[in-house]
Amino acid sequence: MTPLPKAAVLIADKGYDSDRLRKALAERGIKSCIPGRANRKEPIVYDTELYKRRNLIERLFGRLKDWRRIATRYDRCAHTFYSAICIAATVSFWL
Repeated sequence: MTPLPKAAVLIADKGYDSDRLRKALAERGIKSCIPGRANRKEPIVYDTELYKRRNLIERLFGRLKDWRRIATRYDRCAHTFYSAICIAATVSFWL
């Protein structure tokens, strides 16, 4: 298994709001951009402009799931699957 790349910021939705996750990210030197849930007693401060960028990633995944080959992962090899993602992303956003 290959190690995950270094990350500077984790952008996630309210479903990932937990003190345990925030602590684990802080120990690794990763900033968290996660809005607090409505039932939190103390509001969480996060970068709202950065959080708005999350929408771009969500739309990308939505468009990629339109391609059946990618949504069901037909390809066995990782490099072939990655190539299919690149082609789908290029076609989806070029046209």
